[in-house]
Amino acid sequence: MKPGSRLKSSACDTEVVVIRCGSGTIQCGGAAMSESGADAADLSPDFAGGSVMGKRYVDAAGTTELLCVKPGKGSLALDGTVLALKEAKPLPASD
Repeated sequence: MKPGSRLKSSACDTEVVVIRCGSGTIQCGGAAMSESGADAADLSPDFAGGSVMGKRYVDAAGTTELLCVKPGKGSLALDGTVLALKEAKPLPASD
C-alpha cells in the first residue's frame, strides 16, 4: 500500500484514498479493505458508525491518514482500532 492508492470496502460502499500509510491492515465495517473490494463480507455491528465523504481519518499515532471519497455504513479502522476524524486546524487571526 502506498500514498495515492484507492481502497474499497468489502462490507459496505465506503471507498478511501490513502494519504499517508504506516504498517497494519486498514479495515472498514470490520473487514479488510482492498483495491478491488471484491470479497463480500458482513458489516460488523461494532464497526457500523459510518464514514463521511470528504473527511480525513487518522490513527492515534498519526502514521496512517485516509481520505473518504465515497461514504458508507462502516467505520474505518486500523488493525481493529477505529480511526478518528481529523480535526481542521484553526486559521491564525488576521489582526
